[in-house]
Amino acid sequence: MSGFFITFEGIDGCGKTTQAEALIERFSQIQVEYLYLREPGGTSISESVREILLDKNNTKMCDRTEILLYAAARAQIVEEIIKPGLNDGKIVVCDRYADSTAAYQGYGRQLDISIVDAAIELATGGLQPHLTFFFNLSLETATRRRTENGKGEDRLEAEGVRFYQRVSDGYLQLAQRYQQRFVTIDAEKSRGEQHEQVWEITKARALKMGLSMEAFNG
Repeated sequence: MSGFFITFEGIDGCGKTTQAEALIERFSQIQVEYLYLREPGGTSISESVREILLDKNNTKMCDRTEILLYAAARAQIVEEIIKPGLNDGKIVVCDRYADSTAAYQGYGRQLDISIVDAAIELATGGLQPHLTFFFNLSLETATRRRTENGKGEDRLEAEGVRFYQRVSDGYLQLAQRYQQRFVTIDAEKSRGEQHEQVWEITKARALKMGLSMEAFNG
């Protein structure tokens, strides 16, 4: 695969979506071809699964059902969009990917690691990002931001503090485990500061991968 696969990760309210959108806007300005996706979602099948996963009325959903639904949505987007895009040499930017399953279902739900690893492998076929931005933010600040956002909480966002503390701790452990691709961004900094850090790291990683840098000079 000749493309560049970038993922954005962090707890709800960390600002990762804002930064992902800022990056693709930068790509648009310099006419770099990209695909921008969100998880769960991105295809008609995956979007249907997303509605089930985030519906607050699905209070009886068990943890195994949850992880299998996430895996199903991910498998579809990997086969239908991500792999073809990378094979065509495109930059693929994804708002959440397999690390979210490790953090939320593995650490948050405390599912057995063998189940989590099997679900991730089944869904991705071993496809990992070239670069993962992890936006590290305190639970207090993330909760305040979600409240200020005013959109209302989905099923996962309605989980309590202990759940989110486990998820946050999980992300920190993932960042240590996958240091070659994880870059931790201090999400307490201003949006502008975060974006410039994301942009410079993206350019540096592209250069390291031997990708054409002409369009990245903007």
